[in-house]
Amino acid sequence: MALLCRHDRVLWLVNMTSAGEKQHYALALIRQWFKHLPSDFKVGLLYDIGCQLERSCRKWGFLTDVLPHIIFGISIFHAFGHQWPCQIVYHPRKCVGFGL
Repeated sequence: MALLCRHDRVLWLVNMTSAGEKQHYALALIRQWFKHLPSDFKVGLLYDIGCQLERSCRKWGFLTDVLPHIIFGISIFHAFGHQWPCQIVYHPRKCVGFGL
């Protein structure tokens, strides 16, 4: 799994040791990312299961210190595979701040 910035520049890589979407990999990458950002930054995060990741963070208290600084979205390729209500909330064209 990788954390990329705009224009596909690799910021960090994680060696996934088990198959499937494991949210702890994404959480570790986000935690590392925010160590290198100013505390007042607001960032947009596109992830194929961004809706589930945000729900997990809110439900279980993950990333509570940086959660207000993240706008979650689903990459356009994956957005249409999600249910319609999810598309309305997490599609990048519907999220303020993505500039699409």
